[in-house]
Amino acid sequence: MLSRDARSSVVAAEIPRHHGQDPSSGEPELGIPTLSPTSLPGATFGRMNQDSDSSDEPTGQDPLRLLKTLQLLWTKNEIAKLKEEIRWGFAGLEDPLAGLLDMLENSSDWKGKGRSLGYYLTTELQLWIKEYPALQQSGSRLEKLQARVLGTLAQCPTNLLDPLISIYQLHTADRNCLLAHVSHLYHKGNYKEAAVLSMKLKLQPDQDVEKMCTPLLLQDKTNLVEDYVGEHPELQSKLLHILDTWCEPGFDIGDISRQYQGTFRYQPDKFNRKTLSKLIFRLLDRFNVDPALCPNVINQRHLRTLRYLFYKRFVEKTMTQENWTDHVQNTVGENQWLQGHLIQLLLRYCDLNTAARWAQRCNLPKETLPYEVADELQKLQIQERAEETKALNSEESKKKDYYQLPIPRANVHFLQTWEETLPCWEKVLQPGQVVGIDMEWKPSFGMVGKPRVSLLQIALKDEVFLLDLSQLLEEAELEGRKEKLLHFIQLLYSDPAITKLGYGMSGDLSSLAATCSALKDTDKQAQGVVDLLIVDKQLQKSSIDWRKGGRKVDVLSPEQSYKDGGCKQPEKGLSLLVQHVLGKPLDKTEQLSDWEKRPLREEQILYAASDAYCLLEVYEKLCKDPASFGLSSDLTESLVGKPSMKPRAKKQLNKQEVPSPSGQQCKASKTEPSHLPAPISPKEFSVICDNMLQGLGRYLRCLGVDVWILENEDDHRKAAEIARQEGRIILTSGLPYQTLRSQVAEGRCFSVNCSEKAKEQALQVLKHFNVRVSLADIFSRCQQVPGCHLPRG
Repeated sequence: MLSRDARSSVVAAEIPRHHGQDPSSGEPELGIPTLSPTSLPGATFGRMNQDSDSSDEPTGQDPLRLLKTLQLLWTKNEIAKLKEEIRWGFAGLEDPLAGLLDMLENSSDWKGKGRSLGYYLTTELQLWIKEYPALQQSGSRLEKLQARVLGTLAQCPTNLLDPLISIYQLHTADRNCLLAHVSHLYHKGNYKEAAVLSMKLKLQPDQDVEKMCTPLLLQDKTNLVEDYVGEHPELQSKLLHILDTWCEPGFDIGDISRQYQGTFRYQPDKFNRKTLSKLIFRLLDRFNVDPALCPNVINQRHLRTLRYLFYKRFVEKTMTQENWTDHVQNTVGENQWLQGHLIQLLLRYCDLNTAARWAQRCNLPKETLPYEVADELQKLQIQERAEETKALNSEESKKKDYYQLPIPRANVHFLQTWEETLPCWEKVLQPGQVVGIDMEWKPSFGMVGKPRVSLLQIALKDEVFLLDLSQLLEEAELEGRKEKLLHFIQLLYSDPAITKLGYGMSGDLSSLAATCSALKDTDKQAQGVVDLLIVDKQLQKSSIDWRKGGRKVDVLSPEQSYKDGGCKQPEKGLSLLVQHVLGKPLDKTEQLSDWEKRPLREEQILYAASDAYCLLEVYEKLCKDPASFGLSSDLTESLVGKPSMKPRAKKQLNKQEVPSPSGQQCKASKTEPSHLPAPISPKEFSVICDNMLQGLGRYLRCLGVDVWILENEDDHRKAAEIARQEGRIILTSGLPYQTLRSQVAEGRCFSVNCSEKAKEQALQVLKHFNVRVSLADIFSRCQQVPGCHLPRG
């Protein structure tokens, strides 16, 4: 209990001092009288309840009379006066802590949510005690108050719990008493209140997590359960184990609900295996708990994966036998429960022979198998040999229907060490190089997270490099070469002198960034990238037109499309583009391979190499004859889109401007340079014409120019080799200009407008290089080449 002197000192501390009052003397400097507590504005309790006949030793004020005064101010919503009166009132009580309980016990307006009168009473007393710690109780008197406040805690809203626990120092109370009180609440069916109070008093380690959490789960209070175990890893594991037992076959949640008072209204649909699985996986992720603690739900997820794999293989028919086998083996593992379900699915979708093969592979005891499967095991060895022969013949027959890698198998290199990659980088990182790039990763089948690249394929004209990226990154990390490896990858993408071909490159680069965070900005730094997905879209737009033009595509016959008794899915994506341009689609049956498993099968290696190499062949064919595919004569316009410009009258182009793969315009030499070179005769002018300018080459020959013309099957890069060896000028057009000009000296490569006729092209070239043609030059050449005519204009 506070002494009268102590309360007086507290009251004095609460009295706001008027302006001009001397704090040391207590007397006003300007003649203002000293205020007593009863004269303070708003101190209604002191004024209304002070006894005029009080003796020199007045007793403490009555808490219930104070409550009535405060209720009056509360109904008037005078919050400022209310807070002031609360302070005055507590200062006038002999025992403020007991007085608070008196007021709470005799009032009901504090039990609602939000800021009630009880909330202001409690929080103001809490603040007051923090300012004046001497007001705190101790010993047996505190124990009595603690026992008394527990009854109030059972009824009060959540926002009063922390203040009351602080005021009555419940963290120092007897733990057994607290547990007993919570248990009393629990057995009355107040499960939520018992759990909240347990968390506030930190009683969870001494409680049965199953007993506390089960009724809350039945009442759909999952968030409260998560908070209850949130700071206790041991309880998290126990909770997940409990939830997992609810996923056991044959489990009935109704048996559990009957044990708990007030949970008869639970919703059974919230406790089916699918809903429980989602909850368990979310908690596993949140608490970072070992999934092995939940074998039932893990088995259920694997069973769903198993059913999905059967759907992909036997209904959609979009997975090869090898890929399907790998994924099934990884899913089932050594789990006998899953192996049993596998046999049942095999009997449903396949035949006895297949089921018997898997029973043998899983080493299942005969007594656990259905009778017909066990009987089939007797005939298995002979049938295995027959199946292997049949499968081999089937694979060979498929080759004629699909695109085949045109380079020898020996030119496909699988690289797993840093030393093995060095020749690759030396060949790839050459100015003017054209490379096809693709990536492979393990299919996720709906699992969370971005895929991590397992294999990076880089195709050149004569060979393909398959980089085992996961192994290379792991080795580089251990040997301190990670920065070097990443530097080469970044250099490949950022070098504008190297043309990178891809299909849907943004997706590949996103997966590359997910594989290694240091490569996250590769897409922003990439230059010289040609995404053939844009060509695919152009072809789709113009497909009707060029089909009308008579172009034929070698498509699979109906008999081939319906092999194995099922309908083959139509080609799409890169496979469809390859079919349009090269005549045959890609065989995508290895697409869903497990690309993380080592060693890779031979079929996987050939598939990966073909996926990258076909980009080179598609690009080359489109460059040579874009018009036959419905594309513009300048293929780069189809690749990157035309720059926006105002319409203008049709006229001859005076500037050589070719859009680069990045979409920027690369300007060649102007038709009318500011300083023309010295005039030369045709005999002094030697050129090499790219194979798409054969008409120009023949025309220049008629004018006496020394011309070398590439054949149709020649690669564009051959022009640069000959130009360097013989000192010739390269005449080219379109996208190859970007590649070739980087391989010769400045001014030694000229881009011709291929939309013009040969005569106009020739005049453009002669004017640019200041070649003076005489009749003697023309006649001397025309004696050898019939049909030449002197150009006019």
